Amino acid sequence: MDISDFEWSDDVNCAVTVCDAEGAILSMNRRAREVFAAHGDLIGKNLFECHSEGSRAKIRHMLATGESNAYTITKNGQRKVIYQTPWRRDGRVAGMVEISMVVPDEMPHYER
Repeated sequence: MDISDFEWSDDVNCAVTVCDAEGAILSMNRRAREVFAAHGDLIGKNLFECHSEGSRAKIRHMLATGESNAYTITKNGQRKVIYQTPWRRDGRVAGMVEISMVVPDEMPHYER
């Protein structure tokens, strides 16, 4: 089976949201749509409209430089890791992907 034959991202246990370089939301997997269901259908909406100025500045910086960003949050009693990284088309930053996953409060760390 070719991976392009199915929506693999709908069947992962994390929220995946993709936007273009102007902040328009292009794609949300099933989990991301569930997380943000109270806000309605966000495809086509601009993510800059629902973030603070500090967050908007960070997103603009990532889109301009190609740098990634990672942090943890606690939301609704769950600890989450948020990983944001630009995606590229023809070597140029074309937008950003955000992956949000629930993690345990205590998580092993290994030196490899």
